[in-house]
Formats: sequence, C-alpha cells, structure tokens
Amino acid sequence: MFRTLRRSAALAVAALALALPVAPADEPKPKDDGWVPLFNGKNLDGWTPKIKGYELGDNHNDTFRVADGAIQVRYDKYDTFGSKFGHLFYKEKFSHYRIRIEYRFVGAQCKDGPAWATRNSGVMLHCQDPKTMRKDQDFPVSIEAQFLGGLGKGNRSTCNMCSPGTHVVMNGKLFTTHCTNSKSKTFDGDQWVTAEIEVNGGGAIKHYVNGELVLEYEKPQLDEKDADAKKLIKDGKVLLEEGYISLQAESHPCEFRKVEIKVLKK
Repeated sequence: MFRTLRRSAALAVAALALALPVAPADEPKPKDDGWVPLFNGKNLDGWTPKIKGYELGDNHNDTFRVADGAIQVRYDKYDTFGSKFGHLFYKEKFSHYRIRIEYRFVGAQCKDGPAWATRNSGVMLHCQDPKTMRKDQDFPVSIEAQFLGGLGKGNRSTCNMCSPGTHVVMNGKLFTTHCTNSKSKTFDGDQWVTAEIEVNGGGAIKHYVNGELVLEYEKPQLDEKDADAKKLIKDGKVLLEEGYISLQAESHPCEFRKVEIKVLKK
C-alpha cells in the first residue's frame, strides 16, 4: 500500500512538472543583479537586421555576424558602402530600463562611407517597429545614443544624442537640433568602451560612459514635421514611452561584446 502511494505521488509530481511552462534552453535568464543578456554570445537569435534598400530580415552581404563572442559589423563583402545604413533590431519592445553595451571600433571604414560615419555607430532607443520602416529608409524613427571613436587627434565625445525623426526636451526646453555632444572623454584606438543608458519611458534618459554620467534629457517625442515620424502619430500623441532597440551599422567596422538589459519599475 505504501509503495502504491509513493508511486502515485511520484506520478503526480511528474505530471505537474510536465504541465509547467519550461523556458527554452537559449532563452535569456536574469542574473542575480537583475541584468538579462539580450545577446547569447553565439548567434543572432532574437535579432533581425534591416538594411537600407533591402527587406527586413535580409542580412545583406553578411553585414551583421557573430565571431569570438561578439556581434560584429563587417564590410569585407562590400565593394562600396552605397549608403546601405543598417540596424539590427531586438525582438521585444521596452519602456523603462537600463541597457548596457560594450563596444569598440576596429579596422578601416568601408569605401565611400561618409566622413562623419568614421568610427561612428550607436544604439537606437524607442525605435519604431522595424516592420513599419520604408525599404529605403536610412534610420528608424528613434532616439540614438551615438557611439564615436577617437580619430587620433582632438576631442571626440561618445554617447552623444541624435534624433532621427524625433525631438527631446533638454534643460526645460524643446531641443530640435539633430545631435548634441556629451561631456565624455575621447576614446582613441580599438579599446572596449562600456555605454549604459537609463530610459524611463517618456521621462528622463541618462547616458553613462564607463560609469560616468555624461548626458541627460527627457520627454522624447515624435517630430511632427518629419515624414516618417508623422505616420506614427496616433490621436495627436507625440510622446515616446516605449519602443524597440537596435544596433547600428554605419560603414565603419565595429563590435558589440555585451548587450544586456535591466527592466526598471515604472
């Protein structure tokens, strides 16, 4: 009798275990400190490329690839850049979060890449759904935390802010200039840099470089005069409170060694 009861209990536990949802083996899991890796270090699972002139999902010329545990942006299969600006989108939207990225620039810029794009990349925040982008659209409507590498002379800050199709409020005033520099130092060469951005929905956004606060602003919003942004305005609402995240490919080879997120309470 006791043996029968034990066997019945064991079967019940097994049935319960089968009924519970099981996360896929490769599904990102939070660390003890709340950070969740968005990049698994092995492949581009969870990420989708959108390159100007090509359909969503077409990784033209193997622009985005994974090697040595990093997402790599490469142009060795290009003859010329041809304004083929690329973005690699993560599959989910986020609203209140901190994102942490380790990046670096390497090698030489692709032939005919614009001068301003030398050692230039970034992470796009509050992006429009990539499915709504035009095939020949340069950049998603978004807020960009712009990554710049030093040019070996002079100052060149990183974790700046650029605003394709958007505006922000800075120091209490609507800021409509496309880009503004942070107060970071210059990072020359191929060194790894840690960028961290805190995004509070439609509220404050703060940029950190290697742990130092270098820029802050608030109230990211759609630019009503921008043709692509205008299509995204619903019921007159311009404030951006959530969106997708994407990594840039702007003609200079670069690498993203770590991409992780910590979701914040609203």
